[in-house]
Amino acid sequence: MKIDTHQHFWKYNVRDYVWMGTGMDKLRKDHLPTDLLLLINAAGISATVAVQARQSLEESTWLLQLADEYSFIRAVVGWVDLTSERVVEQLEQLAQHPKFRGVRHVVHDEADDKFMLRESFLHGLSQLKRFGLTYDLLLFPRHLPIACDVVKRFPDQLFVLDHIAKPPVRAKEMEPWARDLKRLASFANVSCKISGLVTEAKWSSWEAQDFEPYLDVVLNAFGPHRLMIGSDWPVCTLAADYTSVINLETDYIARLSGDERNAILEKNAIGFYSIRF
Repeated sequence: MKIDTHQHFWKYNVRDYVWMGTGMDKLRKDHLPTDLLLLINAAGISATVAVQARQSLEESTWLLQLADEYSFIRAVVGWVDLTSERVVEQLEQLAQHPKFRGVRHVVHDEADDKFMLRESFLHGLSQLKRFGLTYDLLLFPRHLPIACDVVKRFPDQLFVLDHIAKPPVRAKEMEPWARDLKRLASFANVSCKISGLVTEAKWSSWEAQDFEPYLDVVLNAFGPHRLMIGSDWPVCTLAADYTSVINLETDYIARLSGDERNAILEKNAIGFYSIRF
């Protein structure tokens, strides 16, 4: 079994998806479960985790409705306002659904690089454990030291790093990303998604070898038992088709033992997101 732990759905409109900038025309349309189902069947993916793309409670509810309708969506990472005084109320409502398994905030789009250190945000994070929820870290490399400070405060809270923190693949630079990622990986409550790689490279001319130095750092830092795969569909289509993205990740881990590959492809995701079959 292979589980894609990071994909998105949306019904496109200009207002909610202003981040779709120049060169992203192919994203400016609806991307729905019926579109993805054909792709996961072709790529041998058995289940997915749907992740928020808008900062709205409405979207979180919609993703759960999709998960009810399409059985391959086994978990949802939604959004709640972690800075709100009503955060517990929001969590109580969403956590009633068995597939609501985590929360994410688009931290790397916040004007304040230290957004996660705000008292209100930290209070919201502190509420996730009581509901058995995980937290997805969406960061740029410059946010990694701040993330270390955050995860250190919550040793019993499970975190996962999305897109290996978007290292500067185009520039072929490693530092300070590698140093700071290794420090984040030193916290046992943090896992990492091998995802979002192709869109950090040159969209039209990347090669698998472009990512090897970065994946080597990630594998050595987290080990095979804290890694998962993710497509970042449909964002990935800016640089590659779905099957190519999945093959890039599975080809890299082909060097590992069968048990280690199984952990990255399936077991780690099931444990982290409490996925039920």
